[in-house]
Amino acid sequence: MRNSRKKRLRQTTQIEMNSLANDLTALGVERGDVLLVHTSYRAVRPVDGGPAGLIAGLSSAIGDAGTLVMPSWGDNDDAMFDPATTSVSASLGVTAAEFARMPGVHRSAHPFAFAAAGLYAPSIVADALPLPPHCLESPVGRVWELNGKVLLLGVGHDSDTTIHLAEVLARVPYGVSKHCTAMRDGQPTRVDYLENDHCCRRFELADDWLRSRRLQNEGRVGNARARLIRSRDLVGVVRERLERDPLIFLHAPDDNCAECDEARRSVR
Repeated sequence: MRNSRKKRLRQTTQIEMNSLANDLTALGVERGDVLLVHTSYRAVRPVDGGPAGLIAGLSSAIGDAGTLVMPSWGDNDDAMFDPATTSVSASLGVTAAEFARMPGVHRSAHPFAFAAAGLYAPSIVADALPLPPHCLESPVGRVWELNGKVLLLGVGHDSDTTIHLAEVLARVPYGVSKHCTAMRDGQPTRVDYLENDHCCRRFELADDWLRSRRLQNEGRVGNARARLIRSRDLVGVVRERLERDPLIFLHAPDDNCAECDEARRSVR
């Protein structure tokens, strides 16, 4: 009864920035980290200052020498992406949207955008249109090169874009037809490409793979369940699995997953 009461109090009391920073430090976030964050504010809240307060807690945990990175793409493949005006896709949540609007935040100038603030921010978002979207020459790839960490805050590995980098490096045999709009010869142009895409729900297999090798820290940040992994560890473990079974992330045909079925039909 006492533990239940404490839990209810924590879920209704405004969480301060310092408390969030302490939770993150206990999880394994360090000053100077390059930290790629996927988050659900709904899972973390209530936070003093709202999403901006959560961002302040993340920034405090990594310090002035750290770099904070979040996904920042839009949701209209048929429109030109403008880092100054294109809204962040609602699917990425209110924290990512708030972060993209903050002073000093750099945002990619292409449809597969990420936003970043801190020491390495300019170089992380500097690449031109990466195809496929999460290759080495993308923000996710740059975080991997910098030996950064991935923080899943109130979300699971099904939101983890770094696993797509592992798929690219493992050269998975599926590639679904997609398109975006980019500037070509001074004109907005439809760009067709193949993406290693599917429903991503089976990315959750990575939990057990990482836990078995003690490569994933888990704990609470605010009211959210959190996972922290080094990008290189995550990519390395996933590549090993993909080399054994390149289709491991696709649901079986009789599971009736339309997205995975489309990926299976694209196998080459």
